[in-house]
Amino acid sequence: MPNSGELPELAATVLQPGFVGTTVPEWVRRSLAEGLGGVALFARNVESPAQVAALTAQLRAERPDVIVAIDEEAGDVTRFESRYGSSRPGNLALGAIDDPELTGAVARDLGLDLARAGITLDYAPDTDVNCNPDNPIIGVRAFGAEADLVARHGAAWIHGLQEAGVAACAKHFPGHGDTAVDSHHDVPVIDHDLTRLAECELVPFRAAIAAGVQSIMTGHLLVPAYDPELPATLSRRILTGLLREELGFDGLIVTDGIEMQGVRRKYGLEGATVRALAAGADAICVGGDHADERTALRLRDAIVAAVRSGELPEERLRDAAARVRRLATWTLETQTAVGARAIADAAGAAVREPAVVAGSVVGQAAARRAVKVTTTAEAPDLPLTHAPHVVEFAPPRNIAIGAETPWGVAAPLTELLPGTTSVRLSADDLAGATDPAAPVLTGVGARPLVLVVRDAHRHPWVADALARTLAVRPDTIVVEMGVPISVAGGLHLATHGATRACGRAAAEIIAGAVVPDRVEQALAA
Repeated sequence: MPNSGELPELAATVLQPGFVGTTVPEWVRRSLAEGLGGVALFARNVESPAQVAALTAQLRAERPDVIVAIDEEAGDVTRFESRYGSSRPGNLALGAIDDPELTGAVARDLGLDLARAGITLDYAPDTDVNCNPDNPIIGVRAFGAEADLVARHGAAWIHGLQEAGVAACAKHFPGHGDTAVDSHHDVPVIDHDLTRLAECELVPFRAAIAAGVQSIMTGHLLVPAYDPELPATLSRRILTGLLREELGFDGLIVTDGIEMQGVRRKYGLEGATVRALAAGADAICVGGDHADERTALRLRDAIVAAVRSGELPEERLRDAAARVRRLATWTLETQTAVGARAIADAAGAAVREPAVVAGSVVGQAAARRAVKVTTTAEAPDLPLTHAPHVVEFAPPRNIAIGAETPWGVAAPLTELLPGTTSVRLSADDLAGATDPAAPVLTGVGARPLVLVVRDAHRHPWVADALARTLAVRPDTIVVEMGVPISVAGGLHLATHGATRACGRAAAEIIAGAVVPDRVEQALAA
């Protein structure tokens, strides 16, 4: 058996907890001195690039090789730009363009921003195949609904990010795309046979491994074809048998948030943590909700107790800790050899505050290319010559995206067309209306009308309000910022995402600031 001090240090090495605040709490400093291997940053930890750089410098003053992770998909899910919305278009938009070279350039651009701020591991890209359009949690986070498309863009994204010295993390293994359940709340079931899984869900992960991805994140998913009892995060058959032995992945396996109900409800925080490590996971992500010292200590102590009781083999814990340290070494070496030169070439090595607001130039260019425009006979002439009224339909919050990230078209349209007015409506706002179109049309008159939706096909109240409004105003401009399943309105713009860059790209088309790259004429019969 290891000595009394070694086990707690090994246990701390495999944890990646979150914390509250924009500076390093004292408990995190102590934990780093006691062996903590990494931390996870969330939107609550980010004010600006300079502030994040100062925070990561504080972390490295305690432990130079600490892994600093962030969940930054550079799309609707953004932590680094959560205050403004991502200045990049996100995966679905990149898949819609289908230019892997551009995807790699966007990811490399992101990697430089993260590296400048001292971040070494990004929980991205999402390599799920979103073949279920009713998926409540993936949607625009995926590159698309076709396995080969997701595979080639996932690989390009990984290459781009890692060229900047930031480790990529393909997720959510073995594939969260074909589910109608959010694993934050329950356990999704992927009920396909082995052939279908091999031909669809696993294809992007094979490509990610071939591309040299440094990390893969588990999904809290039940996949009966491999394990009828345990979700993937806790399944040795899936993490060790499938991912390690069959697919040959030798990098870091990190769990999705261990406090998510997909594993926590049945097994508890400590039970899920120990079972995940025993199954083959190397790092435990925690702290989206439980971002405190007590939770980190509970998990560390549970790991130690499990080794001492024989529930978790000591050899397995040592292997997990070694993989964490190997990734830490990779990030140090890669950012030293590649990152410093690339950062200097790209931005003079200085972290500038305006970069947050101005954002990514290549990202905005990509967002413009992603917009698909469809017109009918009732379409208004573009550019608009009068300031429009914008109605944004706000669906229930997607917990992965977060409530704090701004989205929509109203803000950039107001900038481009002064006098633009706007309102945001929820299901509750329309619940008492005899005619759902009435609140939408209030005060509009003859002004141009712009309706903004996210995944209209998944929300009956949005589809109903949309249909009733278009019956009165068939010349309405409809901007779909989610997965575009159907076309509606006199003019329909599919942005393939709701990021700041996507909203800006749609607003530029409406206001005539740019000429759309692709316009499809779909004249009404």
